[in-house]
Amino acid sequence: MKTLKLPFLLSFYLFTHILPAAANVICVTAESQIARYYDGDGSRGSDGRSGRDGRSGKNVTIKADGTSLNLDLSGKDGEDGEDGEDGSRPHCRGYGDEGRENITAPNGGSGGNGGRGGNGGNGGILTVLYQNLADLKNIVVLARGGEPGRGGRGGRGTAGCSCGRRRWEVKNCTGNSGSPDYKCSNRIYRCSGGFDGIYGRDGVNGVRGKLGILRIVKGQESLAEDNPTAELTISRLINQGFLLSKNKWQIRQGAKSLLAIGSVIDDEYQEFESRLEGSLNLVWNEKEPISNFANQMVNLTLNDNQLIDVNFPDDLWVNGVASLQGNVTEYRVNNVIKKDDVTRLAVADFANYGDNLVLRIVDLAGKSEVINTRFKIKYTVQDGVYDSFNNQAIFEEEIPVELVSREYNRFSIAVGKLSKIPGSALQPGTNVNMEITVVRFLGSRSTQQKINWQGTIRKVRS
Repeated sequence: MKTLKLPFLLSFYLFTHILPAAANVICVTAESQIARYYDGDGSRGSDGRSGRDGRSGKNVTIKADGTSLNLDLSGKDGEDGEDGEDGSRPHCRGYGDEGRENITAPNGGSGGNGGRGGNGGNGGILTVLYQNLADLKNIVVLARGGEPGRGGRGGRGTAGCSCGRRRWEVKNCTGNSGSPDYKCSNRIYRCSGGFDGIYGRDGVNGVRGKLGILRIVKGQESLAEDNPTAELTISRLINQGFLLSKNKWQIRQGAKSLLAIGSVIDDEYQEFESRLEGSLNLVWNEKEPISNFANQMVNLTLNDNQLIDVNFPDDLWVNGVASLQGNVTEYRVNNVIKKDDVTRLAVADFANYGDNLVLRIVDLAGKSEVINTRFKIKYTVQDGVYDSFNNQAIFEEEIPVELVSREYNRFSIAVGKLSKIPGSALQPGTNVNMEITVVRFLGSRSTQQKINWQGTIRKVRS
């Protein structure tokens, strides 16, 4: 083994123990190697998998003839959600003389969220065909809802790395010691500890399944399946016959009193009332030919009053009337407007001044004979007299209907008749900024269009 000389050992001890402890100063020359920090944060744990929902109980149709029956139509339990994984620990290391670098220590990894608990399955539907209602007393049915699954627990977060030393100084020297060009300067550096990872959220518990339902039908024939809705194009609606149907039920209370003691089922039950059937006759009174709308989809729904509801797509505004003739719903389409044509209004003119000042707006789509229209105006002046307003509106209200007139597809709004606008704000040379809100509605559909207009009130030439 090579023996280290005493001067070297003394110098090493002074540099590593005496000087840092006394002054907390690191002396770095141009040739010194600077320690740098590249360690990463701890990673987040994976979320737990959600539990599967329980299957619903079977739907069963039976005939009650006095024979004793035991039926289990209960829903299955939902699965528990999985726990979230714990966050991983960051790689923390000791801190020595870090040199000329501020340091942010790595953060701890956050825990993953727990998985949602699965919902319990619903109890099944028991349909009983009977001749004698007392025969239901021989039927025991268990149609419990399944138990909900529990949510998984959130994973734990891990601690961030701490700093061995939060502050140090580096003394940087240039030149040769003892010579006139030898200069030193100090700079302070700091270390910030890493943040602890947060704990993951616990998963929510599932929902208990609903109790099963009893349906009773007097007679021995099973009911036909429901077919109460249809989705088809307008062209198919015109050219192809179809029939919607459904079973109508009366809602009653006391299911448990009809069945054998010990039955578990919802106490509200359904009693068959009648079979509903209906078809639709579409009458097209719109001026635009039906072929222009042939590929548009229509949704039909048969209601308990045997009337068929007709729902057109959102991009069509339809004004129609439905009436029932026997089991046929006659739907008269009076007007059809494409949604894009509803908001095609523009300012045509801003004319005259004073009491005669009028704003004219034109409907470029030409649909105003059908669509109802209201106007709201925000009236702002930017004039030397009104600089104190700082562009604040001096009028912002809905225009009274008596100040709006329409000729075909052109609206005239008597702005000069609005008593809340000062007369001096209606004079020639006034710079005006208007925000016009147009409200358009037809039946249950409505929308808005905003129009911004800027200009100067012009004096009418003689």
